[in-house]
Amino acid sequence: MELPRLDHMGVVVDDLDATAAFFFDLGFEREGGGPVEGEWVDEVVGLDGVRVEIVMVRTPDGSGKLELIKFHEPADTEGANPLPANRLGFRHIAIAVDDLNTIVDGLRAKGFDTVGEIRDFEDTYRLCYVRGPEGLIVELAEQIASEGAS
Repeated sequence: MELPRLDHMGVVVDDLDATAAFFFDLGFEREGGGPVEGEWVDEVVGLDGVRVEIVMVRTPDGSGKLELIKFHEPADTEGANPLPANRLGFRHIAIAVDDLNTIVDGLRAKGFDTVGEIRDFEDTYRLCYVRGPEGLIVELAEQIASEGAS
């Protein structure tokens, strides 16, 4: 069986507006969203009484989508837990950007910062992890030279 494509990734958040704004600042565009509830969603996610608000965001070229999800019911009782980059499980998403330093400067002006340092990988990519709202980790990757270039 051939996998046709990755459709989207879901990100559960508490502050839907702040998280959506963070991704808009990175260049994502709103694709849609709204409230979701009912027996069908209860059965899909394995919880009772689900009532969520969703914002779908996508990259400008449409190649990547995130489903930002705020659970109103049942609510998470533990809250955000900003885990370290080595914790098992889905830990970050990577976004190709054109001007990493300018983007990081803009995010820092809004109170976000890098997890570690901005570093170049083999003169090909400039990379960093940024800690977003609620502990989310986003890797920014700027291609600074063609791969295989000498």
